[in-house]
Amino acid sequence: MPSVAQLLSAVTLPASASPRLDAELLLAHVLGKSRSFLMTWPEHQPSPAQQEAFESLLARRRAGEPVAYLLGYRGFWNLELEVSPSTLIPRPDTERLVEVALQLGPQDPCRVLDLGTGTGAIALALATERPTWSVLGSDRIDAAVQLAERNRQRLGIANARFVRSDWFADLPAGGRYRLILSNPPYVAESDPHLDEGDVRFEPHSALVSGADGLADIRKLVEQAPAWLVGGGWLLLEHGFEQGAAVRTLLTERGFEQAQSWQDLAGHDRVSGGRWHAG
Repeated sequence: MPSVAQLLSAVTLPASASPRLDAELLLAHVLGKSRSFLMTWPEHQPSPAQQEAFESLLARRRAGEPVAYLLGYRGFWNLELEVSPSTLIPRPDTERLVEVALQLGPQDPCRVLDLGTGTGAIALALATERPTWSVLGSDRIDAAVQLAERNRQRLGIANARFVRSDWFADLPAGGRYRLILSNPPYVAESDPHLDEGDVRFEPHSALVSGADGLADIRKLVEQAPAWLVGGGWLLLEHGFEQGAAVRTLLTERGFEQAQSWQDLAGHDRVSGGRWHAG
């Protein structure tokens, strides 16, 4: 029987940008071990059933299915989150949104809203970093709300909860928030990247937002003031070329201090504004 090292050396994943990493993650998953096990015990021989399971996962990866869906989980911030095809896969770029929220939010107790929560990644990351905050995550997809709640329960996070709502439409009445965050759909309908790579397998509704990619962002900017306390912030993740457009939308709606924050590549990735206190 082939060893771990032999199995990995024989892998070809031409459609992947990180074929070796993908193969290691999938093999470690099949073995129920960590990636470090593969490095430490390269001579280990998986059983025939494990080899078959590994080859099955490789075939699905060659067809373009995201590794996160194959594994059933994805790391985000310092959390391991269950994922499913009903939600967008959490991405490292979105951690910038969490960082900005932590910089702008108070240390004191406050109410925070994460719209379009998906796996619950943003809400749960903020809740773990700020135990005094009360974090509400919402999503219009029932399966996403259930997934986020499973993640919350598995991680034992008490200061977050999740509800079904189409943006602001079905939120619990009577509440205003110090921070409202969202990683909304922001891809244009005609974007050719929708037919490439992992995004082919992700829910279209979590990616696409009108002809210019800004339809949902416009709606959030327009409606958020009714849900913000005076001096509260609206923070939005967006595409790397949309920063100027989002800042303009915020300023025209009456937000103050409209600005953008850059990702590790130096691109505008998060934009936000502060609702006036008066």
